[in-house]
Amino acid sequence: MSVMVARKKVVRKWEKLPGRNTFCCDGRIMMARQKGIFYLTLFLILGTCALFFAFECRYLAVQLSPAIPVFAAVLFLFAMATLLRTSFSDPGVIPRALPDEAAFIEMEIEATNGTVPQGQRPPPRIKNFQINNQIVKLKYCYTCKIFRPPRASHCSICDNCVERFDHHCPWVGNCVGKRNYRYFYLFILSLSLLTIYIFTFNIVYVALKSLKIGFLNTLKETPGTYPSTSLIVLTVLEVLICFFTLWSVVGLTGFHTFLVALNQTTNEDIKGSWTGKNRVQNPYSHGNIVKNCCEVLCGPLPPSVLDRRGILQQEESTAQEESCPRGPTAQEPTAGKGPGGQAEESNAQQKDGSLPHPSAVPVPSLSCAEVPEKQQTSGELPVSSQDTGQAEH
Repeated sequence: MSVMVARKKVVRKWEKLPGRNTFCCDGRIMMARQKGIFYLTLFLILGTCALFFAFECRYLAVQLSPAIPVFAAVLFLFAMATLLRTSFSDPGVIPRALPDEAAFIEMEIEATNGTVPQGQRPPPRIKNFQINNQIVKLKYCYTCKIFRPPRASHCSICDNCVERFDHHCPWVGNCVGKRNYRYFYLFILSLSLLTIYIFTFNIVYVALKSLKIGFLNTLKETPGTYPSTSLIVLTVLEVLICFFTLWSVVGLTGFHTFLVALNQTTNEDIKGSWTGKNRVQNPYSHGNIVKNCCEVLCGPLPPSVLDRRGILQQEESTAQEESCPRGPTAQEPTAGKGPGGQAEESNAQQKDGSLPHPSAVPVPSLSCAEVPEKQQTSGELPVSSQDTGQAEH
């Protein structure tokens, strides 16, 4: 006999979320699926800093000050912390509409626009929203089935609508939005300072060595057991990485500093939302650089609306087989199995208020452990002494 048993399986909401994202640590870490360039970022930062701490820092700490490696370590740890915080967090993804909500919005749009004749293009799905006495248009997302909030946009790489969408950064492996923009800005700022710091002290290291033994002898010098050719290659590699990183990262930091001062996003700057032909004024700017910086970098951080680690319970039914033969259960009336007269007699006695005959009482089913061995083989149930005595009389 097989019995169906319902068992609950716990499923987290992040396992069913749409979009193209990767989740780790039971939904605590959220990233984009394309993470190859992010690993390259980690390799460049870790490799450059490892070379600096291994070669130049030991010499500079002795010749100049032990504070040089300490300050470099602080910048390195701060840059890594802000990078991981930017890469592993929810940038502000907006949940998609449920089927009932999407159907209701579609009905509203059809009721507003009316029936569109065949062959004609339907009007754009736009809602007007007023911010600081200025009309802002809310666009409809055909993928998420929602009217996007102000400054939100749909990322084609992650396939999600992101609140206050700035851009998708492959170097950090995630979108940059409302919930992680400040950490992204602090990352590129600290990385710029770290790159300038390492590049400067590389030059100082070569200059101090050259004053003592000359420039050519500095390049040929063997530090301990390391070959001179290895030192030359590593030094040149470190200087080249810092040089090219210096221009790109410092330039990116300057650009985002300009955007923060205006309370503007990269997406808005590229589209020319506030500097186009209409010359529409930015409704989100306070007209003060300090206020704009405080709002973007120091304002309250909104919580995630995804509830990634929420629980969805699903039931799974499994079949369990029992090899032991079972006796008649409580749901099977034993009176119906005897002669017809006995069944009528027991019913009459119950109506009169008297106790039913023991043979009419249903026998409870026994498990395999409760049935004696001989009775299991014969398939018969044990009979009490009271029943045998009544049967003899």
